[in-house]
Amino acid sequence: MMTDLYQSQRAMRQMRRQAMQRGVIAILDIGSSKIACLVLRFDGTGKLSEDSSIGSLAGQSGFRVIGAATTRSRGVQFGEITAMQETERAIRTALQAAQKMAEIRVDHVIACFSGANPRSYGLDATVELEGQVVTEAEIARVLSSCEVPEYGAGREVLHAQPVNFALDHRSGLIDPRGQLGHNLAVDMHMLTVDATAIQNLVHCIKRCDLELAGIASSAYVSGISALVEDEQELGAACIDMGGGTTSISIFLKKHMIYADCVRMGGDHITSDISMGLGVPTANAERIKTFCGGVHATGADDRDMIDIGGDTGDWEHDRRTASRAELIGIMRPRVEEILEEVRARLDAAGFEYLPSQQIVLTGGTSQIMGLDGLATRILGQQVRLGRPLRVHGLPQSATGPGFAGSVGLSLFAANPQDEWWDFEVPVDRYPARSFRRAVKWFRDNW
Repeated sequence: MMTDLYQSQRAMRQMRRQAMQRGVIAILDIGSSKIACLVLRFDGTGKLSEDSSIGSLAGQSGFRVIGAATTRSRGVQFGEITAMQETERAIRTALQAAQKMAEIRVDHVIACFSGANPRSYGLDATVELEGQVVTEAEIARVLSSCEVPEYGAGREVLHAQPVNFALDHRSGLIDPRGQLGHNLAVDMHMLTVDATAIQNLVHCIKRCDLELAGIASSAYVSGISALVEDEQELGAACIDMGGGTTSISIFLKKHMIYADCVRMGGDHITSDISMGLGVPTANAERIKTFCGGVHATGADDRDMIDIGGDTGDWEHDRRTASRAELIGIMRPRVEEILEEVRARLDAAGFEYLPSQQIVLTGGTSQIMGLDGLATRILGQQVRLGRPLRVHGLPQSATGPGFAGSVGLSLFAANPQDEWWDFEVPVDRYPARSFRRAVKWFRDNW
């Protein structure tokens, strides 16, 4: 039921404010291959920027990372928790290590996860203002007038963000509060995911004796940290290539307007190598990281790789394979993932954006030659992205594999206004409208 999550999202926002007042919060990126934990210390809530580009309600704050740890993920497949106890143990391990480094105990966490079959909806509504001025209450009213589509049983709304306001005929307003006019319109981006994924996550965090102060989609937070400001403003897609999933988010005018996910990632490449070369997964992972690639050159036939093993059978353990053979195993899978991403971008209407920058991030984006192959499959403007620099982040956590964790920290410090930040009358239940998430900027551009 939407109302329940709406209320619990409000409660989590409240929880986040308390944590900020206490000054410390933990960030958990629950992935299929690793669980990363950062401990953040806040230096008190900052004042709004001049153009109030961050929702005043959510409140923003400066922070520094004082603890960081990662551990191998357990019990998570395709970004979803499949073995509660295993995941609980992994979360505790990562959290304890990060707390030890920070020398402080943390009770509140904000978590992100991928997978869970995300679906994007574009909603809109218009109301006639009761006074001449746009107030908090009027914004709540226009948000609650959005006709929410029937998004199906067993689904929950994870994000619901106003991405564009229009007052009379002025579109593209970020925050219309205090402005004068007659008619207020809003475009809202709503992201739904499988309810069980959220329930399992919430349950798992509870079992770790932690308070959940927010949840976010990995696709969204990776985009926040890997896309530079211009890209977020003019239109860009962030492709976060993880272990179990590849997440996709599209940003425009500093808001996420679309998200999706491909249920394939680096782990699938590893298991292809493991099967193709007949080596254990751990070996395959090492070979992929140190020798892997997707672009064959003439030298690769002569370039031999020790695939080794420790069976004790000398003949078996001193096997080698050519690098060309390894590339032959990896390339088809990487192509498959990128083709699938291409299809999702096409379905979203990505080609209608004023700019079509594509940024690849996540641990799997580090495969040699990947950017060249991606340019061929996805289009010209492809770059590899690392997360933004954040105060106190240890060197070991600055790579593309940490785009989610860093983005989640930025999300914790500067959350965007969401539906639940407003006192919306919740008696309005889903109606039936559905629009392509990307339609509004063709009309308003």
